[in-house]
Order: sequence, then C-alpha cells, then structure tokens
Amino acid sequence: MSFADLGLSDELLQAVEAAGYTEPTPIQAQAIPPVLMMKDLIGIAQTGTGKTASFVLPMIDILAHGRRRALMPRSLILEPTRELAAQVAENFEKYGKNHDLKMALLIGGVQMGDQIKALSEGVDVLIATPGRLMDLFERGKILLTGCELLVIDEADRMLDMGFIPDIESICAKLPTNRQTMLFSATMPPPIKKLSDKFLSNPKYIEVARPATTNINIVQYKVPVTARKKREMLRHLLRTDNVSTAIVFCNRKTTVRELAKSLKQHGFGAGEIHGDMDQSSRIGELDRFKAGEINILCASDVAARGLDVKGVSHVFNFDTPWHPDDYVHRVGRTGRGGARGRAFTFVTPEDAEAVQNVEKLTGGEIPLFEFSGEQPAEAAEAVEEKPKAQRPRRARKDEGAERAEAAPRQEAKEARSEEPRKERRPRRSQPEPVDDGWNGPVPEFLHVSALV
Repeated sequence: MSFADLGLSDELLQAVEAAGYTEPTPIQAQAIPPVLMMKDLIGIAQTGTGKTASFVLPMIDILAHGRRRALMPRSLILEPTRELAAQVAENFEKYGKNHDLKMALLIGGVQMGDQIKALSEGVDVLIATPGRLMDLFERGKILLTGCELLVIDEADRMLDMGFIPDIESICAKLPTNRQTMLFSATMPPPIKKLSDKFLSNPKYIEVARPATTNINIVQYKVPVTARKKREMLRHLLRTDNVSTAIVFCNRKTTVRELAKSLKQHGFGAGEIHGDMDQSSRIGELDRFKAGEINILCASDVAARGLDVKGVSHVFNFDTPWHPDDYVHRVGRTGRGGARGRAFTFVTPEDAEAVQNVEKLTGGEIPLFEFSGEQPAEAAEAVEEKPKAQRPRRARKDEGAERAEAAPRQEAKEARSEEPRKERRPRRSQPEPVDDGWNGPVPEFLHVSALV
C-alpha cells in the first residue's frame, strides 16, 4: 500500500514524497481514510509508529477548503508538552508546504505578543498546550466557537500531568458538531471515560497492544548499586557502540548533575528539563539534532516530545516511577523502522518498579550480560555479599568469671564506704523587717538575690 491509495491530494502526496516517505505505517494506513470521511477516531498505537502524520496529513486536506477568521481557529490540536507541540508544528510545515494554511503555536515559556498577533490575523491550525490555551481564552484573546476539528494527542500523558479537567473545560467550549480524534499509547479507564463523553460513535483503531514496546528495540536491565550508576553509564557509553543516546532521570537535579559529570569525563553531553526556559530547551535539542552533542540527559518532560532520527540508545538512569513512562522513554530509539537498544539501571530499591514495568509490557526484561571485562559495580550488584558477622566471644567458665568479677565488686564496695563530701550549708533567708504591716506578706519578699 502507498500513500496514494489513502485518498490524499496530489499536492500532499508530493510533500510526503519530498519528505522521503513512500509507504504508510499501520496506524497511518488505518487512520487516514476514516479521518478524511470526517469520522471521530480513537487511535491506540505505541510511540514511534507515525501517529502524528496519521492526523496531520488528512487535516491538511480537510482544511485546504475553507476560510480563516480572526481569533477563531478552524482546528485545534492539544499536546501535553511544549516539545510535542513544536514537533507537530514541524510536521505541518513539512507536509503543508504546498497548501496555503496558517498555523499558530500556543505554548508556555514564550511571550504572548506574537501568539496574540497570529490569532488576530486568523489561523487554520492551532497547536496548543492546555495551560496557555486556557490563559488566552480567559483573557478574551481567542474564540473556540469556530473550531470544526479537535485532536487530543497523547491523552494518557495528559492524564498523568493533570490536564484532564482543562481538556473537559475546553471541549465544553467547542461546537457540538465537530470532528474529534483522540490518540494515545495507552488507554487507562479515565481516558476511556473521556472518549465516551466527547466522541460520537468513534472508529477504534489499535495497531499494537496497549503499553507494548517496539519490537525493533532490544531491552536490558542492568543491576547496579546507586553509588555506581555513573560509573556503569560511562562504561556502557564507551563499550556499547553508542552513536547518540538519551539518558532519562526521574529528577531535574539528577539531570543537571549527570550532564555536568559526563562533561567532566569528556563526553559531549547536554541537558533538557522542566526548569529550563523554552529557548534554552530548544537550543539544547537543536544541538543534539545537529550532532554537536551526542548524549542528551533528560527528564520525563522530554520522554514523549523528542523525535530525533538515529538515536541508537536510551538509558534509564533511574527506573521510571510510572510504568507507562518506560514505554515512552524507550520509544525514543528504534523509530521509523530503525533498531535501537535500551538499558534500565536497576538498584535493589527498584525491584517493585521494575516488576510493574514488566507486568505492563507483558514480558520480563532480560539481564544484560557483559562481554569481556565486566565493571566491578555490576558484580557487586548482582551478587549481594552477606554482611560480615562479628565473631562470637568464647564463653568463659564460671570460675574465671567470678575471679574477674571479684576485684570489680571490691572496688565498688570501697567507693561506697568513702565519706561523702559535705554539702555547703544553704544561706539563711533574711528575716522580714517589722515595718508595721500586718497584712499578708508577698512570697517574693523571702527570695534573696544571694541564693
């Protein structure tokens, strides 16, 4: 099957071919025709399977006919993170170059001025994060009554980030007669409830079992102690034929410290996390894409927003707290049919978290077997040495014990017979002066400052 078989326009097919794509992925092949038929859609597919193009391509053809109006976007795409929103915007620019469509990107961390100006001129496609969209709506800078098409992307991530109430509020402000598409890698019950409420007789597409990882990704877990994680990471970076790698950490402080440590050891490392402003995050990501650095330390803010071709390795420096995050972290490699490798560092404290991941993905992650010289920290983690016990003292016979105890008892008795030191007599309290007062005497008059 080719893209021409899906009913896309000639202009769009030219843009797709110029981008280097000839055959649609399974999610694209199944999603594009019903979207072109203006049906509601639920798309369940693992990350890295081409979900973005499955709704961007048909949207371009649908929006090619129509007129834009000021402050009233014709379509809305909701994304959980700035990185994902920027990625979708790049797809619209790439595939829509032969169409006269205007797009606006509403994300936090940047000035509102340019965003408000773009909205006032009228846009066909509005790509937004829920927080910034609600902010501009409350300021009266945007109207949603003209939105004919809604896409809720990475819905399960929206749930994790607490955006579901905002999404419900946004959906309530949209026209009732609209086309709605919901895409997600997993389908937890709250998302199912959301789809039942806001989608009308949707077409359900599932190209892979929920929460499964890409078969092109070879996965391993590496037992290691917490103190030896950095040493283990450096060993694998040097010995496992790493070209480009993303290293995920659970905390932003860990991201900063790890990136600094890797730089000190001669690695070309960068960092991206939620404490950085948007321009800095984009700058680090551009350096990574351009090859100026080949190792990117990231928090989960980037787990679903990075689409970089050729990432050979993913390292979970910390085992993710939420099992779903494992699927999305690992999905940063092995994209577009390429092969990838993923390593998860597992400390003794991570046993339960790893079990939850394996339960979600439906298979046990194999242990990594070291070939050649094995770092010392791996052996320490795999084989927990029992704590050395203090040798028990040999019990002495009762005669010896009494012999040793006798001098101690005599000394104790001698101390008890020593005369105790005489205590200094307390100074006598001054007698009250008879000054003719026959009432009650206050107690403080008996207190002497000399005591």
